[in-house]
Amino acid sequence: MRIVYTSFRGLFSDSPRAVYEALAARGDDVTHTWLTAPVAEDAFPAGVETIPFGGPESIAALEAADVVVSNDHVPLDWEKRPGAFYLQTWHGTPLKRIHNDVLWAPEGRLAYLEHDIARWDAMLSPNPYSTARFRQAFGYRGPVHETGYPRNDLLSSPDRDAVRARVRAGLGIDEGTRVVLYTPTWRDQLVFEGTAERDFDFPVDLADFTDRLGGDHVLLLRLHNMVSDRLESIEGLPVRDVSSYPDIRDLYLAADLLVTDYSSTMFDFAITGKPILLFTYDLDDYRDRLRGFYVDIEELAPGPLLSTSRELVDAVADLDAVAAAHADRYRTFRETYTSLEDGHATDRVLDLFFPPGGPAGADPTTREGDDSAHR
Repeated sequence: MRIVYTSFRGLFSDSPRAVYEALAARGDDVTHTWLTAPVAEDAFPAGVETIPFGGPESIAALEAADVVVSNDHVPLDWEKRPGAFYLQTWHGTPLKRIHNDVLWAPEGRLAYLEHDIARWDAMLSPNPYSTARFRQAFGYRGPVHETGYPRNDLLSSPDRDAVRARVRAGLGIDEGTRVVLYTPTWRDQLVFEGTAERDFDFPVDLADFTDRLGGDHVLLLRLHNMVSDRLESIEGLPVRDVSSYPDIRDLYLAADLLVTDYSSTMFDFAITGKPILLFTYDLDDYRDRLRGFYVDIEELAPGPLLSTSRELVDAVADLDAVAAAHADRYRTFRETYTSLEDGHATDRVLDLFFPPGGPAGADPTTREGDDSAHR
């Protein structure tokens, strides 16, 4: 059996990585092939077959695969062979509108992606809320299995403290330093209508951050993969660009708090129980014109909504009090969106789609979507 994996167009990350690692550890007679991006070549394990994403070899690999595991659309022209199975893990709980539900998109983009959706044989969901959103946004009528995300199992693993220490040591951060992980999402108009030179505006006042917090704080900047190569110079500041770090789950463990805006990282990070601040400086425009939300962010937010950089730095400086003030909201947020994230999502996915000795992609006889057996 040949399985082809792709994550964010060539990274060694996310749920495809978790599925691969579990299958590789099991030692089945499987050929594992990853589609890769140049920036991530060094992250892949020695000995695993890699093929550059987007070239003719990657299309040939997809067309020869028995199973394709992806966490995103695969925007390539390929034909899934008869009998092959395509597992779409997706990559987050959607706060902001996606696919057909967005308020604005470049002409032709959504129609092009429909070709990939038509290939999906099954989809993973992290919670019942997401299941309904996926069906609506993608118009997908195949099975959606509420398993939780394999990528998040590490956050509940007995190894999490050791991983935290290893990652911080690798980044040169001592245990006495508070790590602020900043994960802004991308802005559609900057990517699709921008110059492609600098389509990310850094809204944090780094001089203020440095003056007030720089002595014992460091800001880890994790840009969305759509804009991760478009950052102005931050050399000499207490900021580390970790956009090319192989897998964000390690950074969740290394961090002491998360700052984001409308990114689905807030749902994953909530599994850790650590504080979350929302830097929503362009809330009205993003919500009402650019993308739109499925739910009221002001109602569900697990932390404060901060509209200026000064408010953000104030909140980081007074983090314990801010976290305590939002503890009840945070608890409700976790109960609503992370109840399936118990460290065993990968086990459930393997039981469903890769049973030992059974055919990969076997369609289980359980119901999907609202089946409590998957929780």
